[in-house]
Amino acid sequence: MKPIADRVIIKPAPAEEKTKGGIIIPDTAKEKPQRGEVIAVGPGKDGNMMTVTAGDIVLYGKYSGQEISYEGVDYLIMKEDDILVIV
Repeated sequence: MKPIADRVIIKPAPAEEKTKGGIIIPDTAKEKPQRGEVIAVGPGKDGNMMTVTAGDIVLYGKYSGQEISYEGVDYLIMKEDDILVIV
């Protein structure tokens, strides 16, 4: 997959399975991850260079991006502006 313009493809980190205290979290109570790895980056838009690169670990907004499934793996496609920080 190759994103266009200022889009980025992110593989979200898996949701937490249990709390720090050892309590197992059921599927219905798991929160959407807000962290992931950048898989692919578009060329940029209007001559602006992209800040993130493939392999970066990033944090993004809770409801950012469009969820897709490709070859059985879940990804997010979002604009670079939706990324909050590179970890």
